[in-house]
Amino acid sequence: MKAFILCFFGVVLGCIVLVNASTRSVRFEVVNSNHTRLCTKKPLLTVNGQFPGPTIYARRGELVTVDIVNHSDQNITIHWHGVKMPRYPWSDGTDYVTQCPIQPGKNFTQRMILSDEEGTLWWHAHSDWSRNSVHGAIVILPPARETYPFPKPHAHVPIIIGEWWNAKVETVYKEFLTNGIDPQVSNAFLINGQPGDLYPCSKQDTYKLQVEYGKRYLIRLINGVMDTQMFFKIGNHNFTVVGTDGAYTKPLLTDYVSISPGQTLDLLLEANQPPSHYYMAAIVFASNGNFVKIPTTGIIEYVGNYTPPPSPLLPSFPDYNDVAASMGFTDHLKSLGNNVDVPKEVDETFFYTLSVNRFSCDEPSCYAPMRLLASVNNLTFVLPTNVDILTAYYKQINGVYTTDFPDFPPTAFNYTVDKPEKNERASAFGTAVRMLEYNTTVEVIFQGTNIGDGIEHPMHLHGYSFYVVGSGLGNFDKFRDPPNYNLVDPPLMENIAVARNGWAAIRFKANNPGVWYMHCHFERHLSWGMEMVFIVKDGKLPHEKMLPPPPDMPRCGGEDSSPPIVFGDPHSTMGKREEDQ
Repeated sequence: MKAFILCFFGVVLGCIVLVNASTRSVRFEVVNSNHTRLCTKKPLLTVNGQFPGPTIYARRGELVTVDIVNHSDQNITIHWHGVKMPRYPWSDGTDYVTQCPIQPGKNFTQRMILSDEEGTLWWHAHSDWSRNSVHGAIVILPPARETYPFPKPHAHVPIIIGEWWNAKVETVYKEFLTNGIDPQVSNAFLINGQPGDLYPCSKQDTYKLQVEYGKRYLIRLINGVMDTQMFFKIGNHNFTVVGTDGAYTKPLLTDYVSISPGQTLDLLLEANQPPSHYYMAAIVFASNGNFVKIPTTGIIEYVGNYTPPPSPLLPSFPDYNDVAASMGFTDHLKSLGNNVDVPKEVDETFFYTLSVNRFSCDEPSCYAPMRLLASVNNLTFVLPTNVDILTAYYKQINGVYTTDFPDFPPTAFNYTVDKPEKNERASAFGTAVRMLEYNTTVEVIFQGTNIGDGIEHPMHLHGYSFYVVGSGLGNFDKFRDPPNYNLVDPPLMENIAVARNGWAAIRFKANNPGVWYMHCHFERHLSWGMEMVFIVKDGKLPHEKMLPPPPDMPRCGGEDSSPPIVFGDPHSTMGKREEDQ
């Protein structure tokens, strides 16, 4: 039996034994490179000059070291989305949560520790809005002597749905912060970096996938767009969903999927139609808001001698605001196997309301006198600036965060109907976390609200996969809804789209010590503060304790100083330094 031992500083408790594992090394150079779409040329922040960035291939349980060298003019962090990083949050890659950003001219070696993940995940920047162009796929294969729980594919095909602005994204981001309202709508959606031939100046560069009749292809679908869920279809073809978020699912035969930002899906495609050209296409799903409605397209080209059509037929999609189609797809996802380890009983239950709030502000720190913000339980999260939360927790630096994140909203009301004036504004600002004892079983109920007219919220938890045990429209009912939970084969996910004016319930066991971010994966909502942090304490045994940091952790320069007090409600304890309470 082959084993690999990963150690830090030679400390006995700082080792992980990775059985049947090997190490892969990757080099990421973050650079500014020029790219042209829609007849518009502009510089993009990219990895190795590629857009999308390089795909990382590994096997379950391996260690991947990534040397990140920042040659750009911007700060950067890179997050390995869906990788649990057991006991090692130091490489999670979230700015001011688990690390300070990698500054221009600096480098940082991150250790992507794979455990039980298998399937498709992805990596992306986690600083400002740079994930728009700094992203790529992670393909995690079974160990060499194992096979798939479905017919072996002939090829693996990463498909990333992305987004393009003709303006520089940095400019869009700055205007968004200054104006305090919804950002400028993008000019196009993309498939593997290309808009497709329904957009101007794009026909010659449309993404094409060649297939052979009778073979099967595993499409590894990733939604990398900034602010919208997407419908995805392939003309004249059904496909079988066999996985999501790095975990296998029961086979689900369908002709479309709904996929939220941050989510991944594994789709087994049988090339069984008459040889020709067929569109693969993605179009926006949004129950509310203003977004580009033109689909992005790629073309599946069968190999062989035939006369292709002048243009493939565009597959018919659900309406862009078809909530039933979007929720109906997700509701059909089920875990694979009969040994699903979903917690049947829970130690902690949290009820988290998700809102877009209006805020009136005349303080110097505000960008505009009236702006939109976002909140969880009416708390708008404020990231620290002098030191990251993980370092503050590990080194016991006071004044960086408080431990009073609310388990329930401060005021109960009819969340999906009423829009009470007192709830139109965020009631508090702060850097508040929720502490969890090791091995605590947790249930989180996400409740969408009608504040700000309501919208979907794709919620993502770092460091964990969770079971989605229930969901629905309207207000969650603690008496009616839990008896209908699926505790037999709920899907194991890392992202769940909470429907507009709806709810979703997740469960997980807090057995990964560290500091773990949870946030909406709509970039505008994240920038507005729809986020929070769980800190999971060490357990008693050596293998239940967080590992120490590596020697090359990026520094902010303020680890020995107290951060400023954030603005907020003077009567709230959230957002104040501990010594001020």
